Amino acid sequence: MLAEAAAERLRAYATARGGVFTSAHAAALGVDDPALRRLRRAGAVVRVRRDAYVLGGAWCAAGPEARLRLRTRAILLTRPGDVASHESALALHALPLLGPPLGAPLDVVDVLADVGRTRLSAGLRPHPRAGLDHVVADGYRCVPVNIGLAQVVLRSGPTAGLVPLDAALHGGLASRAGVAEAFDVLATPGAGRRRADDALRRCSALAESPGETLTRLALVDAGLEVRPQVAVHGDDGQLVGRVDLLVGERVVVEFDGAVKYAGAQGRDALVAEKHREDALRELGYVVVRVTWADLLRPELVVARVRRAMSRLSS
Repeated sequence: MLAEAAAERLRAYATARGGVFTSAHAAALGVDDPALRRLRRAGAVVRVRRDAYVLGGAWCAAGPEARLRLRTRAILLTRPGDVASHESALALHALPLLGPPLGAPLDVVDVLADVGRTRLSAGLRPHPRAGLDHVVADGYRCVPVNIGLAQVVLRSGPTAGLVPLDAALHGGLASRAGVAEAFDVLATPGAGRRRADDALRRCSALAESPGETLTRLALVDAGLEVRPQVAVHGDDGQLVGRVDLLVGERVVVEFDGAVKYAGAQGRDALVAEKHREDALRELGYVVVRVTWADLLRPELVVARVRRAMSRLSS
């Protein structure tokens, strides 16, 4: 009974702190190392690094980017002087990230620390501080949004960086000018500067979801003329709807994340979406819907859009 009570105290303690705790916290609450090992075997807790733990329920319910946020919280508890950076910082800022299967694994925590060089060890990648400032987000120390965005673009590439960059611009967490200043600090001449300029040229504050960002990039990279978030009006001047992307003059491309159609409210949304789509077709538009599965083969999305354009011109 005493062990169960201690485990319950630990669960409540960790839940109040975002689902994470350290072995020192566990010990202070009466959960010693043998008890902690039993909780690990039972799946009640998950060790993400030495002395850094996450509640098992929170871990199992989390996707790749949410797990990175949990990892970052837990590891920072064991390293209070460090500052989260790169994708780890953006996770704390609650920005979306491009993880598997479309992006890179999100299983390493990046931090700024008192080290002489960057080195990966056991799921942690400390970087020299390099005089960078920090802020507090989600209760933890991390680099500002602009710096984190620049770090991700420069290391992981514009596509991975544009998902959080678009979201930050859309949500007002960053400005194009602020990100440009961060690139001026971090980008090296040559490839780094080209990546920075490419990201600034291709980003958009109008994108409303990561899927919309990726769909736009696939179409733009194929040389198509794309306008995001275009208001379409009927012949009477009434607003029919705002479409995710308009290619050329008459091809509407809508990203469909499917989540919005769950439950009773989702069914109502689906009916409203069908009526809007019917109205667009009556006005002479062709509607192409894109899902996450489609984005695994962006060339096929481009081909579908080109076919739609051909039908309109024939």
